[in-house]
Amino acid sequence: MEMELWYTEKQTPNVGITCKVKETLWRCQTDYQELAVLDTFQFGRILLLDGMVQATAADEFVYHEMIVHVPMCTHPAPKTVVVVGGGDGGTVREICKYPSVEKVILVEIDAQVVEAARKFFPEIACSLDDPRVEICYADGIEYIRSLDSFCDLIIVDSTEPVGPAIGLFDTPFYQSVFKALKEDGILVAQTESPFFNAELIRNVFSRVKSVFPSSYFYLASVPTYPSGLWSFTMGSKKYDPQKPEGTFIPQNTRYYWPGIHKSSLILPRFVQELLE
Repeated sequence: MEMELWYTEKQTPNVGITCKVKETLWRCQTDYQELAVLDTFQFGRILLLDGMVQATAADEFVYHEMIVHVPMCTHPAPKTVVVVGGGDGGTVREICKYPSVEKVILVEIDAQVVEAARKFFPEIACSLDDPRVEICYADGIEYIRSLDSFCDLIIVDSTEPVGPAIGLFDTPFYQSVFKALKEDGILVAQTESPFFNAELIRNVFSRVKSVFPSSYFYLASVPTYPSGLWSFTMGSKKYDPQKPEGTFIPQNTRYYWPGIHKSSLILPRFVQELLE
């Protein structure tokens, strides 16, 4: 009888997601975290950091399109974009679709994440060699602190708030982001699941709101992320995502389009109450 291999991510102490595994393609302990790449029957290749799903071949497009295109289309013509985290390259791939973009700086703490993405997820990492892209291996908090009125957009494509990512969810970091952005700049951060991370969302939203003149919240469905309902928090100095100013509409998207842009900002009542 053939032995079956299954991988389980405990998304909360009481809930997990389980996938049948074809094979383990890569596993190592980096300087920062445990990194693994599995090939699964349901989702194809999966990138795991400390046992948590970061990206899968099957549904990465939802997350990467939504963390990028909502803020990018809100801004009239973003030229300089900084991505904190996001070593798999998916966020960079979506940013590079914009002709207005002159420079993308990917600030990733762990070089081995980029290495694994290049090797096992070429369709996600495909824009890391775009001439406009610069990869900087550094602590995102320190890097952002060093900038002043530098960029149009900062996208925080971080892991869950554990380990090196904890400080990316605190007020001092959002104050650094505010200083690093130009006078009409935009911040977007991934902020977990309204079902499982209500307190985190409440805290982050109020912190962003305390720093930025306007704050917004939007949702997308990512099947392999805890609960399948994922959230993003935006801080904006000037532009309103409900009235996007960008004239360029990204092509070759599978989730994002102008209709989804509008609808993602219309929140279920329980999420509205969470933010109040």
